[in-house]
Amino acid sequence: MNFLRGVMGGQSAGPQHTEAETIQKLCDRVASSTLLDDRRNAVRALKSLSKKYRLEVGIQAMEHLIHVLQTDRSDSEIIGYALDTLFNIISNDEEDEVEENSTRQSEDLGSQFTEIFIKQQENVTLLLSLLEDFDFHVRWPGVKLLTSLLKHLGPQVQQIILVSPMGVSRLMDLLADSREVIRNDGVLLLQALTRSNGAIQKIVAFENAFERLLDIITEEGNSDGGIVVEDCLILLQNLLKNNNSNQNFFKEGSYIQRMKPWFEVGDENSGWSAQKVTNLHLMLQLIRVLVSPTNPPGATSSCQKAMFQCGLLQQLCTILMATGIPADILTETINTVSEVIRGCQVNQDYFASVNAPSNPPRPAIVVLLMSMVNERQPFVLRCAVLYCFQCFLYKNQKGQGEIVSTLLPSTIDATGNSVSAGQLLCGGLFSTDSLSNWCAAVALAHALQENATQKEQLLRVQLATSIGNPPVSLLQQCTNILSQGSKIQTRVGLLMLLCTWLSNCPIAVTHFLHNSANVPFLTGQIAENLGEEEQLVQGLCALLLGISIYFNDNSLENYMKEKLKQLIEKRIGKENFIEKLGFISKHELYSRASQKPQPNFPSPEYMIFDHEFTKLVKELEGVITKAIYKSSEEDKKEEEEKKTLEQHDSIVGHYKNMIREQDLQLEELKQQISTLKCQNEQLQTAVTQQVSQIQQHKDQYNLLKVQLGKDNQHQGSHSDGAQMNGIQPEEIGRLREEIEELKSNQELLRSQLAEKDSLIEKLKSSQTSPDTNEATASARDSEKIAELKQELATLKSQLNSQSVEITKLQTEKQELLHKTEAFAQSVPVSGESEAAIAAKTTDVEGRLSALLQETKELKNEIKALSEERASIKEQLDSSNSTIVILQNEKNQLEVNIKDSKKEQDDLLVLLADQDQKILSLKDKLKGLGHPEEEEDELESIDQDDEDDEDEDDDKSQGDN
Repeated sequence: MNFLRGVMGGQSAGPQHTEAETIQKLCDRVASSTLLDDRRNAVRALKSLSKKYRLEVGIQAMEHLIHVLQTDRSDSEIIGYALDTLFNIISNDEEDEVEENSTRQSEDLGSQFTEIFIKQQENVTLLLSLLEDFDFHVRWPGVKLLTSLLKHLGPQVQQIILVSPMGVSRLMDLLADSREVIRNDGVLLLQALTRSNGAIQKIVAFENAFERLLDIITEEGNSDGGIVVEDCLILLQNLLKNNNSNQNFFKEGSYIQRMKPWFEVGDENSGWSAQKVTNLHLMLQLIRVLVSPTNPPGATSSCQKAMFQCGLLQQLCTILMATGIPADILTETINTVSEVIRGCQVNQDYFASVNAPSNPPRPAIVVLLMSMVNERQPFVLRCAVLYCFQCFLYKNQKGQGEIVSTLLPSTIDATGNSVSAGQLLCGGLFSTDSLSNWCAAVALAHALQENATQKEQLLRVQLATSIGNPPVSLLQQCTNILSQGSKIQTRVGLLMLLCTWLSNCPIAVTHFLHNSANVPFLTGQIAENLGEEEQLVQGLCALLLGISIYFNDNSLENYMKEKLKQLIEKRIGKENFIEKLGFISKHELYSRASQKPQPNFPSPEYMIFDHEFTKLVKELEGVITKAIYKSSEEDKKEEEEKKTLEQHDSIVGHYKNMIREQDLQLEELKQQISTLKCQNEQLQTAVTQQVSQIQQHKDQYNLLKVQLGKDNQHQGSHSDGAQMNGIQPEEIGRLREEIEELKSNQELLRSQLAEKDSLIEKLKSSQTSPDTNEATASARDSEKIAELKQELATLKSQLNSQSVEITKLQTEKQELLHKTEAFAQSVPVSGESEAAIAAKTTDVEGRLSALLQETKELKNEIKALSEERASIKEQLDSSNSTIVILQNEKNQLEVNIKDSKKEQDDLLVLLADQDQKILSLKDKLKGLGHPEEEEDELESIDQDDEDDEDEDDDKSQGDN
């Protein structure tokens, strides 16, 4: 307050005395009037004065206006006037700022009033509660006032809202307001609220903000929408940028899939509006936020895969190859595609397959490289293409091989009809444009990054310099251009390429040293005292010479490590050499390039260092320094120790391979066991089905037996009639006895059948239940099977005897029939008695034939049962054979596991011996002052070996 009064008193052109008195009277009326209409009119008058007399109204009326908000909430009109007045006091009117730009105090006026307002946190809480009122004249000025507070003192207001109960949730309701003015200003409010506050960003995201914002963007027409779409995209960026939790929530909520329609721009030749360009630019930036290289690798990878699966990457590549796209949108699209494919093999493979819509079709990579080496293209576009090429080759050995292969003699198109990526890179490398030289050199260096195979393959590349002269290698041509004294940017690019090429590749070092002019050129460059511009080239030459020493395999007698170090000491001096080497990391552009992978330079003159090269310098600078100061004896000891370690590594690798092979064999055997178990279960299922079929046959048999008993009773009721027809009672009694005997035989067969069923069940249980005494169980099974065979033979003999008896019964029935006929002919009777006798005889014959038929059916049933017993016997035999096979295989597995265990024990003994050797070597290395990094690598190797051995022991114990 004192500050504001000082400002007011210090104004030379302040308001007249009458205006100050008017404001004071209005404030008194607001404070003391008992009528609501009087207070409302006073607040309305203060509102009209607040824009012109902002300072005076703010000093005198703010306290009264806040009191109105607290006491007159029932009247929305006076609340609206009070909020509008406070907004006019706190907000900075842009027009007023232009007119009153003469004083700094007027610029800070809004911040001062904001500080007074939020000094009492209850004021902000009161404002949040007022936003729940749906009345337009209350909610809209309340939104504007809170937005203005956040713009002036954002962190303080954010903290108050964060601790306020349901504070953020109340503000989220603004996005669902049906009035577009409030909804759009609500988006602006949330922009200010979520700026640089991760906690509020998470709350807003989990209040369903993504769903609502994407709905608004869709309703407004996606990229064709107005400024509302722009505001929503800025809010989405606030929620997602550097917020891993919200990024994961966005991906898991399948919101990435909803971004694809944004980029369906089509082939529009009618032009692009400025708003559409802005919207599409923000949409591309939003994708880059999700796949930024600074995000955690796991989160970036999952977003990259989701973008490929939903077709978003394909849509971006369509824009990339389309015509009529504005240059800035095309540049940002290239940068976006770059980060979507960076380090993701699936996306990189897809990008390699994209073709431009030309005749004939050309790969997209070739079309982009043509733009990169074309000096007439915009600088930012060339930088974007270089970044895209770098991202395509990042951790992509397959892509690196494809690029290098286009330079090899066997793959070059002799007809010249098509231009390859390798030819474009070579053309850019030896162009007269220094920027093309630098870009091509860096691009080719990325094709060799961490890929020793391609470094060796590139040595095969031969270039035809002029007609009649023999071809020279690419390596030699690079050194020739260096020695010709070209531009600094060209030389820096070539030196970065050579350093990347020769690092970790002794064969390339040998080829480089084989040219006798290279080492004198490097030493001459390093030894000279040149200006500041040439110091960077001297440092890179020192780095290249240091790489030639450190990765030298001493295959060239004249350029062995020791001789090169003597040459440095004689012509340059070790201290001077190390000082020149340090020029690289001390350069002002070095730290800038090391921050981000994207080559983002304000102008071509700043395009000096590559991000990946800065990593290489950081890795090799200390190592080369130590190598320069080492003596020849230390080098020899180090070489011996390296050879010993290599031998140890080869032995350990051999045993690791053996263990790996044994693990594979164990897995195969386990699979075989599981297969045999499945087969056994199938056999058991088949046996169960057979048992159920046998039960069905038993039921049918019982049914037949009951029917046969009923028929026998029916035949017994007509026995007296048979006697009357001349059949002797003795013969009928004998037939009954034979039928009873058949019944007893049937009962005997039933009992034997039940015994066989129980025996089969016992055999099944003996197969399924695990038994430790498997040999004894198999012997018992064989004895039971033998008994079963014997009993089946007995059954067959009984069935044969029964069939003989049935045959006898049939013959006796025929004889009885003949006797009946003879008796009827020998006895003369009257016509009526002869007819009665004939009818009875016919009845008896029918009954006898029925009895004969039933006997035949019984015989067939018995025969069918016998056949089923035979089939069951065969199944039991096959099951027994399967059990024997499984037992043999299990024994074989146990033998194999014992052998594997023995081999692993031998391996442990050998590894223990190797550990002792390694410990002794470590002591020697410590005594020699060897770096601790290699000791850590040895410890990590030993730890990996121990982990592998523990895993193998666990597997073998689990198998036992």
